[in-house]
Amino acid sequence: MAEALDPAVPDDVERLAREVLAAACRRDLRLATAESCTGGLLASLLTDIPGLSHVFDSGFVTYSDAAKIAMLDVPETLIATHGAVSEAVAVAMAEGALARSGAHLAVAVTGYADKGPGPAGLVHFACTFRDAPARHRKECFGAVGRAEVRLAAMRVGLRLMRDSLETLSRAP
Repeated sequence: MAEALDPAVPDDVERLAREVLAAACRRDLRLATAESCTGGLLASLLTDIPGLSHVFDSGFVTYSDAAKIAMLDVPETLIATHGAVSEAVAVAMAEGALARSGAHLAVAVTGYADKGPGPAGLVHFACTFRDAPARHRKECFGAVGRAEVRLAAMRVGLRLMRDSLETLSRAP
C-alpha cells in the first residue's frame, strides 16, 4: 500500500504503479518522470510504495516553459512552434529526462488540467527507452476539473509505462 498518499490514491492507480515498479524491478531498469500538469504526482506515487521504489531514479517537475527548457533541454523553438502542450514537447521532455538522469525509461506528461490556451483536459504523453523511439499518446479528458484531469493523466502515464515495459519483455 502507498504510505503517504493513501487514501488519496484510488486502488486502480496504486495497482498500476505497483505493476510498473515490479516490471522495472524484474528487468533491473530505472525510471524517470518529466511532469508538467501532474505536478510531480507520478514521481510521488512511484516513490511511495515500499519495497519497489528503489527503481525510481529521477523526477522532473517542469510546470513552466522556462523549466522545460532549463531542466530538460527542450528547445525553446519547439515550444514556440508547437506549444508546450504538444506531442513534440512531450517527446522532448521524455528524451530530456533520460538524458539528464540514470534512468532507462522515462515518461512525460504535459497538458491543461483546466483552462488554458488549448482545450481543458488536453494532455500529451510520451514514454521512451534509451536509444528507442518514443511512444506518444494524446488524451482529451474534457472540462472535468483539475483533480480529475490530473488523476486521469496519472492513470494514462502509468499504463503507458507498463505497456512499454511489457513490449520490452516481448522483444526478441
